[in-house]
Amino acid sequence: MITHEQLVEMFDNMAKETSWDLRKPLVWGYFFTHGSRPALEAVVPLLQEQGYRVIALYLEDKDNRKDPDLWWLHVEKTEVHTADSLHERNQALYRFADEHGLDAYDGMDVGAID
Repeated sequence: MITHEQLVEMFDNMAKETSWDLRKPLVWGYFFTHGSRPALEAVVPLLQEQGYRVIALYLEDKDNRKDPDLWWLHVEKTEVHTADSLHERNQALYRFADEHGLDAYDGMDVGAID
């Protein structure tokens, strides 16, 4: 689970190491995992209703064919966050994954708007 302290450090690093204006919208990516595709497909409409765009739904490459399948769902939303608001969002997405029987909410990434 991503801690509030980790997010504070992340925002401090973004402020120091990028030219992004953190008061303006950025593209935030959020990631969910599950052992089967249908479970992730089932939550897509629910996430879209909340304003998320689906970027990809894919099977992770395996090092060993015998390893279990791991499917990833990547969604994005363009928005402004602080460490506090992103912490709240992460907590909501952890609950969402749990409530819908997904294996995990795996975290987020961020990028500038092109």
